[in-house]
Amino acid sequence: MAGKTRHYFPGNNTPQGFFSYYRYILEQREAQKIYCLKGGPGLGKSTFMRQIGEELVADGEDVDFLHCSSDPHSLDGILLRGKKIAMVDGTSPHIVDPVHPGAVDTILHLGDYWDEAGIRQNRQLVLDCGDALKEHYARAYGYLGAAGKLHESLHHIYDTHLNTPELYKKAASIINRELTHKKLSPKPGRVRKQFASALTPDGCVNYISSLMADAAKIYLIEEPAGMSGDRLIRLFLESALYRGYDAECFYCSMDPSDKPEHLYIPQIKTAFVSSNSYHPLDASDFNGKVTSINLHRMLLIEEDSAAQAHIGHTTKLMEELIDSAFRCFREAKAQHDQLEQAYIPNMDFSRLLSLQQDILAEIRSR
Repeated sequence: MAGKTRHYFPGNNTPQGFFSYYRYILEQREAQKIYCLKGGPGLGKSTFMRQIGEELVADGEDVDFLHCSSDPHSLDGILLRGKKIAMVDGTSPHIVDPVHPGAVDTILHLGDYWDEAGIRQNRQLVLDCGDALKEHYARAYGYLGAAGKLHESLHHIYDTHLNTPELYKKAASIINRELTHKKLSPKPGRVRKQFASALTPDGCVNYISSLMADAAKIYLIEEPAGMSGDRLIRLFLESALYRGYDAECFYCSMDPSDKPEHLYIPQIKTAFVSSNSYHPLDASDFNGKVTSINLHRMLLIEEDSAAQAHIGHTTKLMEELIDSAFRCFREAKAQHDQLEQAYIPNMDFSRLLSLQQDILAEIRSR
């Protein structure tokens, strides 16, 4: 029987620039092995990892496929949860270096399989594309930075008009139903942070349903973009951690360090999922029992025409800025594809395939 697969992003394009949760992929003390792939674009790192992952899924292993926010069709890594083995792309913008070389981490330098003289013939192309990439990303992050300010403004006005007692009442009811009767643990739980969705050249891409496939109960939070559904998630998260349950927390692209957007507690198979205009979801997207929580109905804003006008105007401006960032990401992707052409013809893929088979055999033996 084939193993289960999950998909998510370990890094994201955000108002703060590129934001990484790579350190949460697999902790050093937990890991049996972490392979760190080094080398330039077009060396086949993504294909290398994908093919190994797919082979192991066919073997019956559960595999997490970690997607790249610069190109969601490409991989930044794979995680074998059962074997406690990870393989990650350690090149820019998510520089990853060995923490405990030999004991945990192993570098796979794919530059050993290229023809450097051939690449140097394309030196000007490499330099020009590199400069263009920096420019496109600088513009994109400028747009996202401005959009982030508008997102903060929306968050504030929604927060001001939220029926907070009603939200806390709802949170208390869910905590009482799902957690109060659970036995306390002497040790608090741990949080693993990632992104279920990302801002990419293809727009806002999400893999939320794959992450919640094992959930028996799902609380679907329906909210406008920028609202405070994270309050409810935080309350449940703290209660779960206090009782010793580990949590998988997936953060918002527009507030990557502070705003949890989705939550899964594997030990009790309970999840909270946010649905808004950037990742619209409904009960048909999930296998488990879904309970809807409509935060639109908790907004006390009907009589405040000024607030409604502010929300409409701010939302429109934010969407325009995010769309401009998407355009810059597409332009950067086109430059990256061009840059790859300096490397692909100069790679010895037959030798790389041999390395791939050696690594696959090593993983299978563990």
